[in-house]
Amino acid sequence: MSDTLITRRSLLASAAALPVTAALPAWAGAPMLGPATAPFNRFKLGAFEVTTLLAATVERPDPHSIFGLNVSDDEFAAAAKAANLPTDTAQFFFTPTVVNTGSELVLFDTGLNAEGITGALEAAGYSADMVDKVVITHMHGDHIGGLMDGDTPTFPNASYITGAVEFDAWAAQDNETFEAKMRPLAEQTTMIDDGANGFAGHTAMAAFGHTPGHMVHMIESEGESLLLAADFANHYVFSLAHPDWEVTFDMDKAAAAATRKRILGMLASDGIPFVGYHMPWPGTGYVEQAGDGFRYVPTSYQLML
Repeated sequence: MSDTLITRRSLLASAAALPVTAALPAWAGAPMLGPATAPFNRFKLGAFEVTTLLAATVERPDPHSIFGLNVSDDEFAAAAKAANLPTDTAQFFFTPTVVNTGSELVLFDTGLNAEGITGALEAAGYSADMVDKVVITHMHGDHIGGLMDGDTPTFPNASYITGAVEFDAWAAQDNETFEAKMRPLAEQTTMIDDGANGFAGHTAMAAFGHTPGHMVHMIESEGESLLLAADFANHYVFSLAHPDWEVTFDMDKAAAAATRKRILGMLASDGIPFVGYHMPWPGTGYVEQAGDGFRYVPTSYQLML
């Protein structure tokens, strides 16, 4: 064997023999920056581009006060444990979606406030004045909150689309958020019903229950489909695995449960991906049947291809 042959053992022995002073100088530790995630996710859908926007994410305490109102603490805790989820807190995500058809830039929902939605748009390479149409799925504050920046419309060049049933229901109430955010835009808003088309490749679908006129929206291009599902299901476990569980934010709880089962069944049987406004970021996934309920399957690279 050659005297010059270097073995792993001899190399390690040589390194160990070096004096400590020969080591590289120590630098100060890098600062802790805190948890972070990209504020947008973009993919192709046929000839369209679809971008989900993380307008906000918020930790909420006591998820059983929100989900599973009709089940015991023990049943809720067992479901959470099976999904490796804590019972004392939950993370909420707020995910508006942009559809670029090539001729129009269409924004679905606007988050909690103008700052959140404009910041997410800018991170994704858009500005508020580029938005041609804003579609409102329903009129809870976390969906219409970004429509106005004070007394000024956030999207100066946009027209608006929303469900007629939804608008009329909120207009008949004394609701401060509706009056401040949606009412000022009424004259620029097209009211639609189930099955309407707001632009080529778009179909609105009634999904009542969460609110009186809540709607989901099917997007189709070159044979590919995606459901913008808004709030028909608000949690990837508590809503999908247990569609009969009552949810605080559902205004008609029986109708919301029936809608949940109907749409989840459609997504599972047709294999259509969906964007869930409150699903774990980036909000895109599939649905599988699982016993009497369903299972959420996050997308991996399917939408990149």
